Amino acid sequence: MAGKILEYDVIVIGAGIAGCAVAAAFSRQGRRVLLIERSLREPDRIVGELLQPGGVNALRDLGLADCLEGIDATPIEGYHLYWQDDEASFWFCDIDGRKPEGRSFHHGKFVSKLRDAVCSIPGVSLVEGTVTELLRDEVSSRVLGVVAVCSTGDDQMEMFYAPLTVLADGSNSNFRSQFTSSKPKAQSRFWGLEIADARLPIPRYAHSVLGRGPPILMYPISTYTTRILVDIPDPIFRDLGNSSAVRAYLQERVAPVVPNVMRPQLRLAIKSGRLRSMPNAWMPSTRNTTLGLIMVGDASNMRHPITGSGMTVALKDAVLLASLLNPADIPHLNDSDAVLRAMRRFHWKRKTHSASLNILAQALYLLFVSEDKNLAIMQRGFVRYVQDGEKRFAEPAWIMGGLTSNPFGLFYHFLSIAVYSIRLHLRQSSTLFGWILALGQSAGVLVSALGIIWGPLVDELRR
Repeated sequence: MAGKILEYDVIVIGAGIAGCAVAAAFSRQGRRVLLIERSLREPDRIVGELLQPGGVNALRDLGLADCLEGIDATPIEGYHLYWQDDEASFWFCDIDGRKPEGRSFHHGKFVSKLRDAVCSIPGVSLVEGTVTELLRDEVSSRVLGVVAVCSTGDDQMEMFYAPLTVLADGSNSNFRSQFTSSKPKAQSRFWGLEIADARLPIPRYAHSVLGRGPPILMYPISTYTTRILVDIPDPIFRDLGNSSAVRAYLQERVAPVVPNVMRPQLRLAIKSGRLRSMPNAWMPSTRNTTLGLIMVGDASNMRHPITGSGMTVALKDAVLLASLLNPADIPHLNDSDAVLRAMRRFHWKRKTHSASLNILAQALYLLFVSEDKNLAIMQRGFVRYVQDGEKRFAEPAWIMGGLTSNPFGLFYHFLSIAVYSIRLHLRQSSTLFGWILALGQSAGVLVSALGIIWGPLVDELRR
């Protein structure tokens, strides 16, 4: 039985990071916003827990910086890498006279704070309900609104209308396939555990263990809790078959290579902690041409979470989208031509901040998950490049932190690391034959490096 018909300026499907940010941005412009979320219980996820400094800045631009308070969020100032028997640190260097910091936290606590903050903004209506259908114009196929079953106790179906509907329902979007042929591609899964009372070797740093088996990420999510994520390729997981086998794999392959101070607590967590997983997907964004609809966040674009940049992209998307649809330029969102022009600009302008983060995440993952001998040479060179200090890593760290955007600068640094690795490799040769052999391997390093960076670069910039 159909219920009442309600009208808004904007309907946002999904009250996660992206959805809340978009709702806040539009409502502060005086737009009437409906935010629909399937469940308003505190989310329980193992990613979306590390916000880069650029994301912190975007949160401030959205007027939501207070959402980082009261959730035991930890400042993140840099990263410490373990690679085989070597290690290196890099940090977010001062930029514009300020010391950048990221934040890490329980994902669910942060999302709950965002929802509370958005609800307090005049013009926002947050509704718990399941969107079952997008309303479309039969002639133009324009999205006119949604049909939703709201959780009011009587399972009443209601129709909500708005000139703009924002799809922010995440990586498992129910509606994305109606508007794009792009599909998430996942080759591995993160398996995650919470480690109680563990102290990372360097406070306020995220830590990575690379080159000793599966990539491992570790970072604090509260004062006394550390998250560990282990990237296990799908073929290995299929061979393992069940969670007991995964736990045994973690005991054998992961516990022995984490820092000594964390091993006792990690072994206890592997034995009895709650083990969860999620796929690590890559999906470049595609240009949206559907009137009345726009996709943001993981519904639109995904990158491997190894660099923790997903939330930063989503928050920056919200800032940009609201600026392009500002009432001063587009007073009425039912002005189809003006909104469509803005959507086209949004697709290409967002690449200013998203392309660098997407390409970097995919390239780093492919580099350090590879067992190619040529790329092992580059892995070593990467660590030594970082050890050379701020003159080497300052700009790449700014890019990773979402503080500056430069896809071609990223390409330059990636090739610089390849050349740097080649130089180190050639210096190890003490004989003519060894030098000739190393020269041939060096050519392989350059080819492999180009193969890693070129694919994500083309995917991002051609669409």
